[in-house]
Amino acid sequence: MTDLRIGHGFDLHRLTENRKLILGGIEIPYTLGLLGHSDADVLVHAIMDAMLGALSLGDIGLHFPPEDEKYKDISSIKLLHHVKNLINEKGYKIVNTDSTILAQKPKLLPYIQEIRQSLAKELEINIENISVKATTTEKLGDIGKGLAIATESVVLLEKI
Repeated sequence: MTDLRIGHGFDLHRLTENRKLILGGIEIPYTLGLLGHSDADVLVHAIMDAMLGALSLGDIGLHFPPEDEKYKDISSIKLLHHVKNLINEKGYKIVNTDSTILAQKPKLLPYIQEIRQSLAKELEINIENISVKATTTEKLGDIGKGLAIATESVVLLEKI
């Protein structure tokens, strides 16, 4: 029997001026960006938390403390690389990911394929095993008012 582990991740960041909007390692053209210590890539953060959670390894705040200046404005893709290596060192590989981005604006459909390619490259898995979807909150809450973006992710890991 194969040893499978499932992890769930969630992240939310406020939108602000004078920041780039980065999702899945891709810069999305928009007038606002996500506020955070790193590049605030909510998609990558949720995927990393799901990966870490699947093996009970804590969360990204434990591994990359926001008060640590070496992570200031760092690309979350670099952090994802570290988490992928940690998972591999523990004897697991990623089978697939499924993520939903919650954002009222901008419309993300034109960028989904490029985001999936970026994640597949970094995670070293087939693009067919990377699902990224986007939805709105029907103008409800901070996300619906265009003040924030959130992501939920599920990851399946398998013993190597």
